[in-house]
Amino acid sequence: MTAEFQVQGQDVSVLAARFGTPLYLYDGDALRQRITDVRELLHPRLEVFYSLKANPNVSICALLHAHGAKAEVSSLTELRTARRAGVRPEDIIFLGPGKSRAELAECIGSGVHAVICESLSELKLIDEVAGELGRTAPVALRVNPSFEVKGSGLTMGGKPRQFGMDEAQLLAEPPLGKDLAHTRLMGVQVYMGTRILSGSAVVENTRQILALALRMAEHHGFELELVDIGGGLGVAYFPGEQDLDLAELAEGLNPVLDAFARAHPATRLVMELGRYLVAESGTYVARVRYTKTSLGENFAVVDGGTNHHMAAVGIGSFVKRNFPIRLLNRWDEEPTESWNVTGPLCTPNDTLGKKASLPPVREGDLVGVLRSGAYGPSASPVLFLSHGHPAEVLVLDGQAHVVREPDECEDLMRKQHLHPFAGAAG
Repeated sequence: MTAEFQVQGQDVSVLAARFGTPLYLYDGDALRQRITDVRELLHPRLEVFYSLKANPNVSICALLHAHGAKAEVSSLTELRTARRAGVRPEDIIFLGPGKSRAELAECIGSGVHAVICESLSELKLIDEVAGELGRTAPVALRVNPSFEVKGSGLTMGGKPRQFGMDEAQLLAEPPLGKDLAHTRLMGVQVYMGTRILSGSAVVENTRQILALALRMAEHHGFELELVDIGGGLGVAYFPGEQDLDLAELAEGLNPVLDAFARAHPATRLVMELGRYLVAESGTYVARVRYTKTSLGENFAVVDGGTNHHMAAVGIGSFVKRNFPIRLLNRWDEEPTESWNVTGPLCTPNDTLGKKASLPPVREGDLVGVLRSGAYGPSASPVLFLSHGHPAEVLVLDGQAHVVREPDECEDLMRKQHLHPFAGAAG
């Protein structure tokens, strides 16, 4: 009998029949284990803030929070999601280069731990909004450092970016806090990049970030209540990559954090983690509708595509590489053929896997894109061709739960209004 892919003992074919395809499957045990490992291995003074941008599902956030994660949010809805998941305002930070007045007002009014400020003009608006509310806004400066970034798959600092303020620019400014009546400068945030797979790179980046934070606090004359060292810990997706060794990272990072924590016992140390916490827990499941050949190449046309999983296209990469992709209902069969796995969209770019090595594919098979718990539907054009959002299912303690219902036609059409223009058919 052919083995199937399982999540906590649940056969994928049973789950697919019960919840339909396409869908995202999340393994709750994997989520709990990852946040537990991070908190147990890394320095106890380092607080983990879950980056909701990686996966904003409220149940995912709540599960991680139940095991010690705080929240880093970047929109009003993410802020309210974190609150609904049980995260206290004092355990939330808000960042993003284009915050609205409404977002700032809710952040300041609800008492989040810090608003991460990304421009001097934003700093003025924060102070203005706080004044209107009769509050004092806690603000950490996001700094785009001048030192070289190490080990990042997608660099966020050290070059021209819309994020943060340049280190040299900030050091050339007079002390910022003296002219701000309703703002308390209290911290520094630096985000070096994402998909970092080298522990030594994280250690060296962190060492430089801590030194930078001290320089900023001294120059601008504020007490350093918070240092956010970013995060960006990666997972391996592609051939030739190796997963980050968390124990090895801890061996190098913990002494650096320990020395800083002893010298600055009142400073809160924060690491933002998104992809690293959730990517490996998720599998995107799609069913093969048709198989065909074209000019000698095999095609498996499945019922979901890049409208649900844009990351699988290789967004942010110069070269298209496949995420790990498998036949789920014939998990133990060896790959012997080359297959292009494509979705239902009317674009040649709707390719989940290009020349992927798979067993012979048949109509009705279940194809899975592994390591898909991060940057799935929320980072994809789910409305393209009006297919809508897929179902999301969390398997927890051996039980499967729908944590996001799929969009139906009426869900997508409900907010549209047919204008009764002259000449319209009756």
